[in-house]
Amino acid sequence: MANALGARDSADKRLRRGARPATTNPHPGSDKAPLILSGAHVVLPTGTLKEGQVIVDGTRITGTAPENAHHIDLTGHWLVPGFVDLHNHGGGGASFTSGTPDDVVKGIHTHRLHGTTTLVASTVTGDMDFLTRRAGLLSELAEQGDVAGIHFEGPFISPCRKGAHSEALLRDPDPAEVRKLIDAARGHATMLTLATELPGGLDSVRLLAERGVIAAIGHTDATYEQTVEAIEAGATVATHLFNAMPPLGHREPGPIAALLEDERVTVELINDGTHLHPAALELAFRHAGADRVAFITDAMDAAGFGDGRYMLGPLEVEVADGVARLVEGGSIAGSTLTLDRAFKRAVTIDRLPVEDAVAALSVNPAKLLGRYDRIGSLEPGKDADLVILDADFELKGVMRRGEWVVDPQLG
Repeated sequence: MANALGARDSADKRLRRGARPATTNPHPGSDKAPLILSGAHVVLPTGTLKEGQVIVDGTRITGTAPENAHHIDLTGHWLVPGFVDLHNHGGGGASFTSGTPDDVVKGIHTHRLHGTTTLVASTVTGDMDFLTRRAGLLSELAEQGDVAGIHFEGPFISPCRKGAHSEALLRDPDPAEVRKLIDAARGHATMLTLATELPGGLDSVRLLAERGVIAAIGHTDATYEQTVEAIEAGATVATHLFNAMPPLGHREPGPIAALLEDERVTVELINDGTHLHPAALELAFRHAGADRVAFITDAMDAAGFGDGRYMLGPLEVEVADGVARLVEGGSIAGSTLTLDRAFKRAVTIDRLPVEDAVAALSVNPAKLLGRYDRIGSLEPGKDADLVILDADFELKGVMRRGEWVVDPQLG
């Protein structure tokens, strides 16, 4: 289990400046009065509604306001769908890769405090026995509704682009071993990142597509042509585009060009100001379009916790000034990002339209997971998952399935 030395709880510090964690029962009952959240800029699939309203009755958004509804005035605020994180290794000092079930729940709650109402738990490279055991543990949490699925990042990745993965544990993609991981996840395997140019890569992509698991191209040294071939075989996601892959070249365009140009591919971006230059983010949005970008955290234990020493799988990580790097070699080792920070950076520094940020944080990942009928937008019939932001795009409230995770304490 990863631990932090001298870590601080930055989430609690943030919450003391305004909104605070709710103390309500996480399993909503039927005796709560419905809510009418009114006056905010409400971001809907059709655009932003000024001075709009969202009605919550029980766990769902509804289109009709009951007579006993309680009004909450959100004038001057933004109301957006709960964030959906496709790629997350932990937070709050807890690791999804090595922590106990209680540790994993702690990490999930840390990200909920920052607006992530739906989260896919990611593993890192390990030996097959360990990963299958881990899949079993995480699948139990998926069955309880705590996580939306499991993402296996490694061990089927390129040693040339291993990043913060143990080279000694890497292996070529073997469809039989890929099947073993999927089976261990008991129907909750959501995504698997692999270097598709390795022996067995294309056959593994085909297997994943047949089993309904997202094949993600990442930690790859593939050429442009090899990447095109993998997309044709069924790969549909670029794992943290630009990072852990060859750079874009004018004679050897590599995987980046292939992933950006194909309309079937969703590209993950880590918008923390460390992993990407703003021009790279702009390039992705310009060429892929706002409907094909998914902001992720790629967070490790230190997210929402603080600087210090951690373990990421078998590798030691030093987090300083919020940037995680391997102690040996200095490679960036995931991030300490939370999605509320990714949202604020997108609209205040990158100058993206709020609607594009909502697409990248909520709509697109919900669609990719096949859950857009329940999450990803503020529409009647969907889960009451929402985030309240003030005029400066600071998080003020979080609701998940009709229960406040962060109570906005507004009238």
